[in-house]
Amino acid sequence: MNFSNLLITGGSGLLGKEMKKIIPEACYVSSQNFNVTDIDQMCNFIEEKKIETILHAAAYTSPPQIDKNPMLALDVNIIGTANIVKLCMKNKIKLVYISTDYIFKGDKGMYKEEDPVFPINKYAWSKLGGESAVRLYDNSLIIRTSFGENEFPYEKAFIDQWTSRLPVKEIVQHLVDLLDLDVYGTVHVCGKRKTVFEYAQMISPDKSIGELSLDDVSFIAPKDTSLDTTKYNELINQKQHVNRRKT
Repeated sequence: MNFSNLLITGGSGLLGKEMKKIIPEACYVSSQNFNVTDIDQMCNFIEEKKIETILHAAAYTSPPQIDKNPMLALDVNIIGTANIVKLCMKNKIKLVYISTDYIFKGDKGMYKEEDPVFPINKYAWSKLGGESAVRLYDNSLIIRTSFGENEFPYEKAFIDQWTSRLPVKEIVQHLVDLLDLDVYGTVHVCGKRKTVFEYAQMISPDKSIGELSLDDVSFIAPKDTSLDTTKYNELINQKQHVNRRKT
C-alpha cells in the first residue's frame, strides 16, 4: 500500500511512536488535531488530504482507571470509534481497528478469531463496543493484539496470567506486513503463549523482576487471553509465496 495515504490515530501513543520509526511518511495525529470525540474536526482535517486507510490506535487503555471513571472509555473507546467508523463510511476509507486480547473471558486461552467473546472488566467492554461499531462497516479490519513497552516497565509481573504479548517494536513489524495485504474481518496478531512473568524476563533479561499474583491486585484481569495466530501466519505465508513467484 501507499503509506503516505495512511492516517494513524493515537500518533503520540506507544504504538504510534513506534510505527513512525518504520513508516514516517504516514500521517500521525493526536487528540489535539484529530479528536475522535469531535467528528466535525476530523472531517475538516482530512478534507484536503488523500487518506485511503485509517489505522485507529487511539484509546483509553488503563483498566484500573476505567473502573474508576468509565465515562472516559465510553467517550473515547466506544463513541470515538463509532465516529471513526462514520468518517470512514462517509469518505470510503478503509478502517483498521486495534483491539485487544482482553475481550475474551480468559478461562482457556489460545483463542481463535471466531471464539465467543466475554469481557470481564470495563476496559474490555469498551473495546468490544468499539469492535461492534467497526463490524457495521464492511471495509474494515479488526486486529486483536497485545503489546507493551520494549523494556518491561514494572518491578513485578504476574506468574498466573498467560498472554501472547510482544514488545511494541515487534508488533509494529507484524502490523506493517498486514497493512500491505488486502485483508478484512478479524485477525489475531501477537506472539507465543507465556506467563507475563516469562514475558518480562524475555524482554528485560538483565532486570530483576519480582513475582506477582492476580490475587494481589484490586482490579479484575483475565487469567489467560493468549491468542491463536494461525490465520495471520497463513496470510503472511501466502504473501511470501506470491513475492517469491514474482521474483
